[in-house]
Amino acid sequence: MIQPVRNPRTGINDYHFRLPSTSDVEALSTTLRIHQPAWAALPVADRVAALRVWRERLLERKPSLLAAICQDTGRQWESELEADLAISSIERWCRYAMEKLQPASQKASSIPFLTLEQQLVPYPLVTVISPWNFPLLLALIDAIPALLAGCAVMVKPSEVTPRFTEVMQLAIEAVPTLAGVFSFLQGDGQTGADCVRQADLVCFTGSTATGRKIYASAAERMIPVFLEMGGKDPAIVLPGADPEKAAAAILWGATANAGQSCLSIERVYVHESLFDPFTQLLAEKASRLSLAYPDMSDGPIGPIIFERQASIIDQHLADAVQRGARILTGSKACENLNGGWYCRPTVLVNVDHTMRIMTEETFGPIMPVMPFRSDAEAISLANDSIYGLSAAVFGASTDQAKAFATYLQAGAVSIQDAALSAVMHEGEKNAFRLSGIGGTRMGPSAIQRFMRQRVLISKMDTTPSPWWKV
Repeated sequence: MIQPVRNPRTGINDYHFRLPSTSDVEALSTTLRIHQPAWAALPVADRVAALRVWRERLLERKPSLLAAICQDTGRQWESELEADLAISSIERWCRYAMEKLQPASQKASSIPFLTLEQQLVPYPLVTVISPWNFPLLLALIDAIPALLAGCAVMVKPSEVTPRFTEVMQLAIEAVPTLAGVFSFLQGDGQTGADCVRQADLVCFTGSTATGRKIYASAAERMIPVFLEMGGKDPAIVLPGADPEKAAAAILWGATANAGQSCLSIERVYVHESLFDPFTQLLAEKASRLSLAYPDMSDGPIGPIIFERQASIIDQHLADAVQRGARILTGSKACENLNGGWYCRPTVLVNVDHTMRIMTEETFGPIMPVMPFRSDAEAISLANDSIYGLSAAVFGASTDQAKAFATYLQAGAVSIQDAALSAVMHEGEKNAFRLSGIGGTRMGPSAIQRFMRQRVLISKMDTTPSPWWKV
């Protein structure tokens, strides 16, 4: 079966690929499993060397890779940032691998004649299912450390943004040592389900609804999962904060990639003493951001990548306005321009938690702003969510903002800025609540998610052990 792919700027299905069958997925997984033991047996330094060669092959193909990502997503600046972050991350993971994956040494135990040797054993086959909003970066954020850990990796990117995988596959095939254990597989939801059934460990980034299905499928086979799912990230502006700087940071956090990020700022709570000047500044700044239309380089706000998401944004805006929200600047609904869907940065006031726009993931450049009177009220509002991915706090001082942050149910909190985990991948964090499950995917220890611990307990003398019965 042939799968059509829509161009987010034109609305035209201008790319197609063949959907793999279940037997195709089984055949690929078998091939990857055959090559994985030899890959895992290599010294860490050799796996690092192979990844560094692959990085060079990617750099050689960077213009083609960037062109494909731009066509997949319809945006320019974020695509350039995404490619740079993804390729540069290879070296960071290589350093982590050399630090965390050194051979274990034998050590004494609490029983004098027994010694211990801790070993790390990679999962044979890891499936990575990645989303459409940052197709390259979120495909590699799990794949690279899994490879360095000694796993074979099969990546199933979103069928909404599959074009970039052709360039990725060419770069992989240019590194023979890597080609046997690493592959991208274009496919749809059924393909993803087939990939999950073949895996020993699954990494998924995407919606909470799909994450639940993957979790249930993995539970049937008792395999581990690492799920990074939805978000509804709050920003809190405390009394004494600089409204100018807070507005600039929140605008960035809410509109980067046209708000199509799980860690996008999707709701804003401002102390009543700053509410009017802050909302005025935010609206003024938002009104100056233009659409990336008709040319991709014309402005910072690209199209809504997935057509279905534009409908969700429209529903949230309509629900808010119907319940009394007022739009200070921006869109009442997404605009169709030459086949592409666009949403202007939109600031709303008169909002509350009866509105979907304050409680459900919108995934667009929408900034609903609500006042609060006390820290206790702000904490209650910020934590009134099924999600807990990240947050942002602005205060009169860093210490004030940090003290407030300790009360938030979120895995990463940006202090005096917003969405910092989009650009800083060294901090270790977990997703709280329905935003995900599993160990940190960032920072040095993240590489050990892909390995099981084994211990060798050795008896070092020939005398009978005291627990023997003969």
